[in-house]
Amino acid sequence: MEEKRYERVGESLFHTALDNGLHIFVAPKPGFQKNYAFFATNYGGMDMRFLLDGQWLDTPAGVAHFLEHKTFDTEDGNALQDLAANGASPNAFTSTSMTGYYFEGTDKFEENLRILLSFVSVPYYTQESVDKEQGIIGQEIRMGDDEPDTQVFYGMLEGLYAHSPIQVNIAGTVESIAQITADTLNLCHRAFYDPGNMVLCVAGDVDPERVSAIAREVLPAKGHPAVERDYGEREEPRAHKRNWEKSMAVSTPIFQLGFKDTPPAKGEEWLRWELTGNLASEALLGTSSPLYARLYSEGLVNESFSYGCEAYPGAAFLCAGGESRDPEAVRAAVLAEAERIGREGIEEALFQRLKKAAYGYMVRSLNSFENICVSQAMAYFSGFEYFTFPQCFETITKADVEACICRAAREERSTLAVIRPKEEI
Repeated sequence: MEEKRYERVGESLFHTALDNGLHIFVAPKPGFQKNYAFFATNYGGMDMRFLLDGQWLDTPAGVAHFLEHKTFDTEDGNALQDLAANGASPNAFTSTSMTGYYFEGTDKFEENLRILLSFVSVPYYTQESVDKEQGIIGQEIRMGDDEPDTQVFYGMLEGLYAHSPIQVNIAGTVESIAQITADTLNLCHRAFYDPGNMVLCVAGDVDPERVSAIAREVLPAKGHPAVERDYGEREEPRAHKRNWEKSMAVSTPIFQLGFKDTPPAKGEEWLRWELTGNLASEALLGTSSPLYARLYSEGLVNESFSYGCEAYPGAAFLCAGGESRDPEAVRAAVLAEAERIGREGIEEALFQRLKKAAYGYMVRSLNSFENICVSQAMAYFSGFEYFTFPQCFETITKADVEACICRAAREERSTLAVIRPKEEI
């Protein structure tokens, strides 16, 4: 394996690519007893239409999440139990664009790594277990349908995008998962759980060469070409809908305000967008911003207020939300503040404070093995090196952040999603 040293953050990273296409990254942590392994596929909730064996296939919403649940099943039992028996803490998650399986432990690392690589790469799905899981996930979906925060977030995405599949709930619907069969899972596993579409990230006091050797032993010797995906028609810069509303059993209106931005290309542009978008969110909406102080003092937001930015293939946005007695007033205030920033700019002292705080947060996050592995996987799928963030971050200027705010935080690019108390609609 090749070692690369990142002096700015005091980290080293070993990397190799196997003949089957799998990329492996190992962050050595000498002297630490804990270890963490993360095995991820570039496949998430938005990957519902793809080209396989020369044929375009449409799969139901929720397959990636369903597949995550059932992949722990093995012919001999359940991999969760096997890992737990070795003292490891295993789990998995599905996001809009990625599915990851991981374990954290202090002992039997190599044995646990073999279990992780084996159960993820070898599918075992029976129709009986699929039928049973439909009821379990169906209950999970119904619980999500009763969660205002979940509903308002997807409502915002539905308002921002006309075609992008990011607006579809990762878990799917009760109706969509009812269409999933064992054949569906096997098909999607073959398409996306190929070593060439995956990455293995490890952190701990482990031997990088042993990690690579175990992966070679356990995984298929050959990979297959990546499948082509279809994320719908090209999106217009404007938001699809100005407003989205729903009534639920809430005491105070809950809102999500979204601003549609231009999606970045993979590579350094993606990293730069994420770093700039985070600073733009802090400068416009953050708890240290002039706008937040005003909204809070006027009683328009409270401690539930949150904000951020996200990017996916073909989509990127800034957002903020929480409880508010007058969501429309919040939207008007945010748009007015964005216009003011366009005229007057961000105060230099505020920008420097925000930039120092953001950099400090990123450096502190390197103390987490989980953050290192998950962030490295996400960076790999997005085409950049995670540990290069300091060099990119230092080149971001106040003008870059102001331009991001002025580009995205505009009336025509915005959607306001609101969950109102039932009696209000």
